[in-house]
Amino acid sequence: MTLRAKVSAGRLNGKMREKTLTMDTLNPQVKAVEYAVRGPIVIKAGEIEKYLEEGGTKPFSEVIKANIGDAHAMGQQPITFLRQVVALCTFPELMDSPSFPEDAKWRAQRILQGCGGHSLGSYSASPGVECIRKDIAAYIEQRDEGVPSDWENIYLTTGASDGIMTILRLLVSGKDSSRTGVMIPIPQYPLYSAAISEMDAVQVNYYLDEDNCWALDINELYRAYQAAKLHCQPRVICIINPGNPTGQVQSKKCIEEVLHFAYEENLFVMSDEVYQDNVYTPDCQFHSFKKVLYEMGPEYFNSVELASFHSSSKGYMGECGFRGGYMEVINMDPEVKAQLVKLLSVRLCPPLAGQAAMDVIVNPPQSDEHSYKQFHQEKSSVLGALADKAKLTEQILNAVPGIKCNPVQGAMYAFPRIFIPPKAVEEAKALGMQPDMFYCLRLLEETGICVVPGSGFGQKDGTHHFRMTILPSIEKLKVLLGKVRDFHISFLKEYSALE
Repeated sequence: MTLRAKVSAGRLNGKMREKTLTMDTLNPQVKAVEYAVRGPIVIKAGEIEKYLEEGGTKPFSEVIKANIGDAHAMGQQPITFLRQVVALCTFPELMDSPSFPEDAKWRAQRILQGCGGHSLGSYSASPGVECIRKDIAAYIEQRDEGVPSDWENIYLTTGASDGIMTILRLLVSGKDSSRTGVMIPIPQYPLYSAAISEMDAVQVNYYLDEDNCWALDINELYRAYQAAKLHCQPRVICIINPGNPTGQVQSKKCIEEVLHFAYEENLFVMSDEVYQDNVYTPDCQFHSFKKVLYEMGPEYFNSVELASFHSSSKGYMGECGFRGGYMEVINMDPEVKAQLVKLLSVRLCPPLAGQAAMDVIVNPPQSDEHSYKQFHQEKSSVLGALADKAKLTEQILNAVPGIKCNPVQGAMYAFPRIFIPPKAVEEAKALGMQPDMFYCLRLLEETGICVVPGSGFGQKDGTHHFRMTILPSIEKLKVLLGKVRDFHISFLKEYSALE
């Protein structure tokens, strides 16, 4: 009897082996994880895209994915110098090519000298290539106008997400009322809620003030902290600055209040600063939490535990696929720091191509180097276009009845509030879905525009939003916003909320 026949016979006799891993035996924390940015709406968008490719017809010719901050997928061109250095590191034979500038070759040679066997295909030390860690420390010192940075506090990561997950793993402990509480902003980037669910920690929501341009209210922090203490032990506060999905840029005064709060309540601070280059409003400025902490004096700077995160995926670079990132961790207990290094060593090291990309970001061409002019032009062009698109998005959305959009001060997203008529809310509930999920599904099916429901990021009860990126080209963004406007007016008329 053939093997195939034996398997068939096993089926006939009803003696099929049961699967070990089923939904009943699956880790319940995995089932609790949700990640809206790549959730049901995006899966549906992929199905529609495939349907169109196979010759199907819809009221639109393409799906416009405005759901995720993936700059290059939306048409942004790579920064030439960054790609030159990474190409040279990947294929060193190009060092002989006259097509590559000397300043790129010099950087690539220096990076390769720090790699085992002078190859990007080797493992690095778990915290990252030493010369890259030193370049990052020098960059931080320059960014923060002389605030000291120790390269041994720098850890390269696989995107910022890897660093955030690693720090949370160190912090989560305890049972029942002593379980770690993690304070996160609402609305938030779903990485945080997903990580908290996976680690079975306690999510402690503090709400940003939508009526005040999504500002962080210190009184709200105290309210959330005191309420959480009744059922868990808050140990960490997470801040996203500039904000995702809300696009606000925190003022220096606000950051001082957060750090004072963390100092008083003995909280570990996690500062997600991946959008530090993305500030568009002229009267806003990026302030790193570390610099503000330093300026608050030694009592604060030498005691508050702070992890700050950066990435190659955002900013003007948009190099998501390289998965480059780093974290700087200060004031960590030396014994815990050894445990952090142990935890990092389990995943061996971050991808070396991503480390090389991160090095170019922190060590770009200087004004006396050959590549400076082109680099500066490309960087300014990307950031200038994003600033224009941020303003355009705010203006067009605010002209639509039933939509209110705060200024997009920074980052890459708008998070407009949408009015959903009571009849539409009732219909959504009858279908077993959140009203803004119902709205976004209708938007996708009727216009081909893919955005993410606000319920995936968290929002105050009774309010509805969606998140959209401002990354499409200006021409495509105008089309997208025009379609959103027309859809929303039609939606209101359908549910009798607009005369």
